[in-house]
Amino acid sequence: MTLPTSALYTALRDLLRVHAPGATLLASVGKQVLSVRADTAPFETPNGELIPPDAWLDRGQLSWLTRDGALLGLLWSEDAPVPEGAVEILTLLLSAASAEGANREADMLITQLPAPTAWLNADLVFRQVSRTFLELFGLNGTDVVGQPVQTVFPGREDLVQSLTHAASGRAAHFPDEYAVFPARSEAGTGSARAGIWLRGEARPYFGGASAGVLWTLQDISGEREEASRLTALLDGLETPLALLTDAGTVLAASTGLSDLAPATAPALPGTPLWTWPCFADLPSELVRDLVRVAASGGAANGDVPLVSGGTLPLALRRSSTPGLLVAAGLSGRGAGLQASSSVVAQVLALSDAATILLDHAGRAQLVSEQAAQLVGLDAAKLLNLSLSRVLGELGVRLHTPEGDPISIPDLRTLNLPMIRELLVVRPDGVARHMEVRATRVEEGSKPGTLLVLRDLTALRRAQAKMKHDARHDALTGLPNRPGLREHLAAATTPKTGSVVCLDADGFGALNAALGRTACDHLLIQLAARLNDLAGAHGGLAARLADDTFAAHLPHLTSDAAVQAIQAALQVPLRSGRRDVSLTFALGVAHLPADITADAALADAEIAMQHAKRQGRAQTSAFHPGLRASVAEAYELEDALRSAIAGEQFTLLYQPAVRLADGQPFSAEALLRWNHPTLGTLAPSRFLPLASRSDLIMQVGDWVVQEALRGRAAVRAKLPAHIDWRVSVNLSLEELRRSAGLEHLMPLLAQQGAPDIEVSAGSLIDHSQDTLGLLEQLRTHGARLIVDDFGDGASSLTALTRFPLSGVKLHPTLTARLPNDERSLTLVQGTIDLAHRLGLHVTAVGVETQDQLSVLRDLGCDAAQGYAITPPLSAPDLSLWLTERSAAEHTP
Repeated sequence: MTLPTSALYTALRDLLRVHAPGATLLASVGKQVLSVRADTAPFETPNGELIPPDAWLDRGQLSWLTRDGALLGLLWSEDAPVPEGAVEILTLLLSAASAEGANREADMLITQLPAPTAWLNADLVFRQVSRTFLELFGLNGTDVVGQPVQTVFPGREDLVQSLTHAASGRAAHFPDEYAVFPARSEAGTGSARAGIWLRGEARPYFGGASAGVLWTLQDISGEREEASRLTALLDGLETPLALLTDAGTVLAASTGLSDLAPATAPALPGTPLWTWPCFADLPSELVRDLVRVAASGGAANGDVPLVSGGTLPLALRRSSTPGLLVAAGLSGRGAGLQASSSVVAQVLALSDAATILLDHAGRAQLVSEQAAQLVGLDAAKLLNLSLSRVLGELGVRLHTPEGDPISIPDLRTLNLPMIRELLVVRPDGVARHMEVRATRVEEGSKPGTLLVLRDLTALRRAQAKMKHDARHDALTGLPNRPGLREHLAAATTPKTGSVVCLDADGFGALNAALGRTACDHLLIQLAARLNDLAGAHGGLAARLADDTFAAHLPHLTSDAAVQAIQAALQVPLRSGRRDVSLTFALGVAHLPADITADAALADAEIAMQHAKRQGRAQTSAFHPGLRASVAEAYELEDALRSAIAGEQFTLLYQPAVRLADGQPFSAEALLRWNHPTLGTLAPSRFLPLASRSDLIMQVGDWVVQEALRGRAAVRAKLPAHIDWRVSVNLSLEELRRSAGLEHLMPLLAQQGAPDIEVSAGSLIDHSQDTLGLLEQLRTHGARLIVDDFGDGASSLTALTRFPLSGVKLHPTLTARLPNDERSLTLVQGTIDLAHRLGLHVTAVGVETQDQLSVLRDLGCDAAQGYAITPPLSAPDLSLWLTERSAAEHTP
């Protein structure tokens, strides 16, 4: 872990300690993302990304620390709300911290660390040590720095082995060790001094330009002395009692607990409680579960079977010392608990509940630990005092569930039984929702009152979270569509400003390239920028869908709103160490006073959809005509879904003939949609709509299968020696999205694939995957042909990179033949180039016999166009071929 600068690290912890003691901070420091809390050491997040954990999104309060559109950190609190002041001052500190401050020389930092610390390189040579390390071992810096660990600590093979373990990349923990070190006098002679207990660990460490091992030591003499005192206190105590670590290891145990073990198998401190031989069925899973519950902060009680017979009612709880648990048996040596009264028996029956027992005068006679924790008080401060009076004096305040303050009632005058929900504010300011049940307890002639408290805070928070989540996006924390609609509906009238909707261009492909986690990080950054921008103008940003956002910018005209959005998104986003530049389709709608919130948002989305259809990085302002245009497009897209099943598609065929002998040898399949009301539609009218969804793959599948059926029908009517071919137009994007027609491969393998025509422009942005798809189709008999070759988007290098069989000249090359000399030269050069590369050349859009003649003279291999025949239906194609065949054989 590369440590941040000492000043920055200390400042972050101090600010958290003062302003948000229970919060966790994820902070971007230099090229790292650190997790910082007030009570624990910071550590670098494993993925190095500024992304909130799932638990932060499920509960608690999450605040963004942003400045100038940059995400600096995330501040999360599970219980108490995050103070606004903490967000502001932490944002200011992280913004002011320079990137180079996080990379200050690590050896300078090491010398200033308060704990005994040593930094060794990968060869276990000391590079730097802290002053406290030198003082602990009575050494001078010159005796250590630059020396191997074997020289400084001779004979410590166990130490060398552990440090070597850490140098290989795995943390090593040293066992507790009692050590006596010589004290170094001014004259340099050593003298003995008192021994101390040490606990150490070694971790892989990366700092500055070097890597190695960070070895830290901790003086635990105080902890050991405390354990010894506890052992002395517990010695001779008949009550079963033990002090444990939160991992369940017994530090000290009373005589009463130790004596429960058989004499042949004495219990030993330093071992887990569930392995103690006094319990039956070792290891005792019940005891292990009790430890686990207590370590997590819960109340743990259970009747544990003993090896000697009977059970031990065992209760575990946290102690006032962090990391320590107390295990207490509720009976001595397995004897049954003798209740002093029926009241106590009732209270113990509710041992898992938060209970307070009052006498007839309203004085607290018994306060369970759970009840004391709920109200935030020490149980000892409540006993034998009037509960109504002492709660107020100690700072406990009561409110209705809605937050209205109420006075603490005289508990002696309550109408019992009673059930009521209250909002209890503890002396430390923490508010908890509680259900209070009060019942009469008969105890002699002076009945008492039993209060049972039930913490409803988690339930109420869950309900509040459900309400919040219904109006907010889980990933970014921005309002979602319902949240934005509520904001717009509640906006001050008359409404002003603009609503902007934006959608990232090509985000699906980016998601596939970078991965979901990286793209989620991009979305969080994008949300932070929009949130900053909207907040600066008194508006609101929202996330409507995956990569679709919206922003309400009051008081800005449509043009000003678009300019503000574009300026905020101009700087690339960050994904790890990579800059990611995104373009967006922007739609903007003015917000007049007489428009509803739903209409304003719908207008901006209509404008955005229009911008998306215009291409990348387009902007569109709403006007009423867009609504009709978008509605027509959606109706057409909806009708397109039923066109395939409704047999509304058909294929026309444009035959091609060899110019050498005039024989037809193939036909290009041309898709048409026979729309029930709009008539025959060309592909340019509906394929762009289909390409926005998986409809394009369904259309492509239908075209391929229908072309194979048409080819089979023609071949059945032609002589066997004629290899009639059919070509279909497919974009490379279609092939990528359908994985090269993978699900049609069995059919293609059986019948042979049709020829595939791809546009010349699509070959410019090729990849290795593209080459693989085309090669796979060629193995199934497809000839690969470049369509529209010779237009402005053609790439000559594609002719050598792809496994091509031929090219089709763009119609503009033949349109000016035969009279334009420059066109003649261009066509001649293109044909010669293709032939040199072994490619078959077909002229497209041939309209006249003169064009046919000159193309034949120029050496063109084939031609298609109205000079030969217009596109034909499948029956007309068969008839045309039959007539041409008959005409050729007529004497």
